[in-house]
Parts: sequence; structure tokens; C-alpha cells
Amino acid sequence: MHATVIDEIRTSLETSPTTWRRVSGGDVSDAFDTALGDGRRVFVKTHAAPPEGLFTTEAAGLDWLRETDAVRIPQVLAVGDDPAFLVLEWIDEGSPGPDTEASFGRALAALHRAGAPSFGREDRRTTGSRGLPNDPCDTWVEFFATRRLIPLARMARDEGALEASTVRAIDRVVDRLDDLGGDPEPPARLHGDLWAGNRLVDVDGVSWLIDPAAHGGHREFDLAMMRLFGGYGDACFAEYESAHPLAEGWRDRIPLHQLAPLVVHAIKFGGGYVPAVERALGQLL
Repeated sequence: MHATVIDEIRTSLETSPTTWRRVSGGDVSDAFDTALGDGRRVFVKTHAAPPEGLFTTEAAGLDWLRETDAVRIPQVLAVGDDPAFLVLEWIDEGSPGPDTEASFGRALAALHRAGAPSFGREDRRTTGSRGLPNDPCDTWVEFFATRRLIPLARMARDEGALEASTVRAIDRVVDRLDDLGGDPEPPARLHGDLWAGNRLVDVDGVSWLIDPAAHGGHREFDLAMMRLFGGYGDACFAEYESAHPLAEGWRDRIPLHQLAPLVVHAIKFGGGYVPAVERALGQLL
């Protein structure tokens, strides 16, 4: 851990890190299991050359989700952009219990029902490794078109990640969002990157959420992301549906909501994500 980060932690928390051990904590940051001089154990992330506002944006998202009291979110203890660091309360990981999945489904429904002032973010901060815009929109169609699919299609074109015909197909989806998106819903409070790696289960079998790309959006987006890479049990989705029933036709819209993360992965990694984008488009058009 860099000396300037240690100094910032000491100033912010009025105690010094005494030991730190590198741990896995994401694909873009350095992460540490850190002991503090006052006896606390914390999780610290740092970055030598971060995108602008990397950790302050993450911290704001964590606080925004945690203020609902709907789902467990680690407390932000300290954060800074120069140097870039984030200190979070430590979570002792354990194994799922018999109620872990069902309980998380209910908690996620409560989080979504907490709502958002608009589609996007009121602070207009970008999210994700590609810095996707989050300027507020009045409707989900406008948000998903102008803040997700259109920017991603242009990135994919400019970086040669997708064929021109595939980019044109994304543009056709944009033109049809009014029909494909189902009945309008108010903005839900989304985690925004809810693959299984961003849920931790503690020693009591309770789920915690980390590493958000938080914004106001369509609640089916979080659920589609959960299904894209797996890791969530049937009881989770069943309890969500019981607590906050989805609109008719939601199954048909899964590939629509998975399209944006699939394009992101096609840009970043290529490989099998390119045909996955094409399959999703084939289900929509």
C-alpha cells in the first residue's frame, strides 16, 4: 500500500494501518485486508491511475443504496480521489444458509421499490469501466437509448468489437424500444452491476452488495444481469416475484436488458461475448 494512501487513511480515521494483505477485490483496483491501530479490520481499495472520480462515485453509490435499509451494504469509512482510495467495513464471508436466497430476493425487491428521482443519477457521475453517462432522464426509453445502447454501439463500432451489421441491429433495437420495453415503470433504485461476484454472503448467511454501478433504472435490468452469469438461486427470484411482481412479458425482455452488459463485455473481452450479443439481438428483432 502506497505511503500517501496510508497517510490519508491515518488522517481520515485518526488511526494508522498496521498490517495489510493483498486480496482479490476487482479487476481494476488493488485490494487489501487491512488491520488498523484501533483494532478494526477494514477493506481498502487503491488505484495508481484511476478514472476520474472512481472511488468517490462508488462511495456515493454505496451510500445511496444503504440509505434505504433494504439490503446490507458495507459502510464507507473513508474515501479520496487523490490519492485514490476507498475504505469499507470488513465483511467476514461465510456460506449460504437455507433462507439466504429467499431473503435476498425480498431485500432486492425492497431496494427497487425505494425508487429514484429519475432514470440516471442526480449527480450525473458516469459508471462502469467504460464511463457510461448517467445524466438524468424522464423516461426509461430515453435513458436506455441515449445513456446505454447508443454510446455502447458507437464504442463497439469505433473499437472494431462488433461487425457493422451488428451495430446497425443495435440501432434498430433503439428505434423499437417503445415497443420492446413493455409498459412504463417508475425508476427503481438499482445496484447496476448485479453479477454474483458483487454479492457477498457473510457468516450468518446474510447477503451484502458491493461494487455498484448505482443509478435509477428499470428493475428488470438488475434481474436480467443476475441471470446472465448465474449464481442466484430459484428461491431468490421466486421471493422477489412474490414481493414485487413483474409486469407481463418480463421473460421476453430478458435479452433486451442483457444487451448492454453483453456489449460491454464484447468490447472489453471479445471472444464468446460477440456471438452472445448477436443471439440477444436475434431474440429481439
